[in-house]
Amino acid sequence: MFGIPTRGLIVIGVLVGAGVMYAANGGKPMGSADASTICRMTVTADVLNVRSGPADTQPIVSTMQRDAVTRAERKVENGYRMLDTGRWVNEEFVAPTSDSECKAT
Repeated sequence: MFGIPTRGLIVIGVLVGAGVMYAANGGKPMGSADASTICRMTVTADVLNVRSGPADTQPIVSTMQRDAVTRAERKVENGYRMLDTGRWVNEEFVAPTSDSECKAT
């Protein structure tokens, strides 16, 4: 095609794909994360129950101590913030760390 060897077309395709992914990620390499894209929460209660779902009626799967810091999702449902699949905490008893962005969705 256009007199370019197949190997050359593959290299061009890979470079174009990488450029598109770089641009789609806001000019940062894929997989890079700065503090503003990570949500981390600090526990403000003496002991915080981690529940299997977003409600007081859901079973407790673990607990966290005051000042513990954990990664969290931006998902908030029924007043509960999702930490990870099957791990929810009452939003009232956690606060975003000063170096993270945790706007609820």
